[in-house]
Amino acid sequence: MSKFLFVVQGEGRGHLTQAISLFEILTNAGHQVVSVMVGMDNEHNLPTFFQEKIPLKIQTFPAPSLVYGQTKAVKVWDTISTHILKIGKYHKSVQLLAQKVEEHRPDVIVNFYDMICGLYAQFHRPSIPVVCIGHQYLLLHKAFISLPNKYVDRFLLNLNTRLTSLNSTRKLALSFVEMPDDKANFIAVTPPLLRDEVKKLSPKTKPFILAYITHHKLSEDIINWHSNHRDVQIHCFWNNKEFADEWQFRENLTFHQVNSEKFLTMMQECSGLVCTAGFESVCEAMYLGKPIMMVPVPNHIEQQINAWDGERAGAGIADTAFNFNRFIEYLPVHENISENFKHWQGQTSRLFLRHLEEVAQERMEVYTFKKQSNNLGQFFRRALKLKF
Repeated sequence: MSKFLFVVQGEGRGHLTQAISLFEILTNAGHQVVSVMVGMDNEHNLPTFFQEKIPLKIQTFPAPSLVYGQTKAVKVWDTISTHILKIGKYHKSVQLLAQKVEEHRPDVIVNFYDMICGLYAQFHRPSIPVVCIGHQYLLLHKAFISLPNKYVDRFLLNLNTRLTSLNSTRKLALSFVEMPDDKANFIAVTPPLLRDEVKKLSPKTKPFILAYITHHKLSEDIINWHSNHRDVQIHCFWNNKEFADEWQFRENLTFHQVNSEKFLTMMQECSGLVCTAGFESVCEAMYLGKPIMMVPVPNHIEQQINAWDGERAGAGIADTAFNFNRFIEYLPVHENISENFKHWQGQTSRLFLRHLEEVAQERMEVYTFKKQSNNLGQFFRRALKLKF
């Protein structure tokens, strides 16, 4: 039995649900997760579903997150400047993580795309291996084909991804489709981490569209479209604490607070999913054979790449606006790829246990980090490579 400590980037629900899935895989195999830490801008925003699924006391800490403007778009430079001003706070987060590692003495630290963990590994240089998990690491794979433009945004995303994986032992890159590993960059390609609840669902089709938005201001676009198409039934999940758990804006348009079980129940019954191209939501819909329209948040390069990659994988269509007319026209011609996706996803437990148990075994054989430079400049130079 090996001991694992999770560090999870808490923005959105994707990394949180991945952590739940891996928690289930490890504990079912007899391993122990000794501590779970979640980095987020506001500790009061930790979703209830995560606390219910992880039977441990969860430690939250301040960590960088995206800054949104009144236009509903990600404000890239505001995000950067905001977090530069919080360096002192983030230094304390690094120290807190160091204390927890010393307290629990895990065999492996598992980092779900959290920058604080990357900085901890770089500057504290622990003798404990760090394994990074996230679909973002696929963007560093030598064979991954990314968007043909958006050079500055891709550079910044590439840089952020490298900062989360400083001094990591291995990067497990979640992918829509099977790809060979990139051993030169210590990247192993794995299937998505989906919770058991998703695999137990029985898909059916009812006449409504399900929507999920990562920023509640995007609801304005859905409301505006629906004002001229009131016969179309839409159920939209958001995270807007100013409203009740379920709020009917008008007939056939209802908003729901993010609720994991309720969302999955509605996903198994919907005719299709419209979402902001979050990796986890797209994967869940692919597993259930649901058509998807992916609408990235403006200026959110990661979601733009997800939409590009998801469309290429056969998940559905990508758009720059909530063009429900186009999606309704697409629904009858969508090709269901769920069987191929299930075959790939079915290898998840085996591959994750193999990788994590290998790293834990190396630790038991007196693991030491490969000596690397502390100079962060090398990561800026590597991030300039436009072919991820």
